[in-house]
Amino acid sequence: GGSRDMAGEILKFGAMIVDALREYEHPVYIYLPPHGELRGGSWVVVDPTINEEKMSMYADPDSRGGILEPAGIIEVKFRDKDQIAVMHRLDAQLQLLDGELEGVAGIDDEAAASIKEQIAARENELKGVYTQVATEFADLHDKTGRMKAKGVIKQAVPWKRSREFFFYLAQRRILEDDFITKVKKADSSMDSNTAVALLKSMFSGDYEDNKAVIEFFTSNATELDSKINEIKKAAVAARIEALRKELGEL
Repeated sequence: GGSRDMAGEILKFGAMIVDALREYEHPVYIYLPPHGELRGGSWVVVDPTINEEKMSMYADPDSRGGILEPAGIIEVKFRDKDQIAVMHRLDAQLQLLDGELEGVAGIDDEAAASIKEQIAARENELKGVYTQVATEFADLHDKTGRMKAKGVIKQAVPWKRSREFFFYLAQRRILEDDFITKVKKADSSMDSNTAVALLKSMFSGDYEDNKAVIEFFTSNATELDSKINEIKKAAVAARIEALRKELGEL
């Protein structure tokens, strides 16, 4: 961000990319390579929710993704006062000092001041450890396991098998999208989700297995064409019946 991005019209071109992706009618795959990171405004521009029907995101297990980096999340979600509160809840030495301070508070000001200094020293000693642990915890939220659990990526794909994976995924999407298009053309009342549900009902294997889905399409082409014809006949019959009722009401 900043004046340089404003001068370079980064926001303008980012908005143009979003608009183009929103109306794009072909599959779009976003892949985060090993040690790659997708952050902030860059994520917004390629977020699959822009066009959920056509866009999907995948990531190598060693990549990271999230709006803020771990250090930024800590500054927002786990500030110094929050860390200190956790220290006093978990650390036995601080709990002991808190008890001693409570016992001399209002009675011995010199002793209370000494205990406060010990508490501050202990807090400062623990701060580095707590910040490190919190940063590691925040980093876990940016890994592929958590991204998949939150639904922001579809699958973790290791770099070594990414070429093979996308080769079969592209083949599968071509066949799948062709079937969906034919179904929607045969019956305009059906949407993509309905067409996919129909396809899943005809497929008995793992629908996430690209190779298996490709094999299903190639070995059941005749059956799939027959199903599309059935849908078309049913849709035409329904339209004829609707016109007949409409004619009877005139």
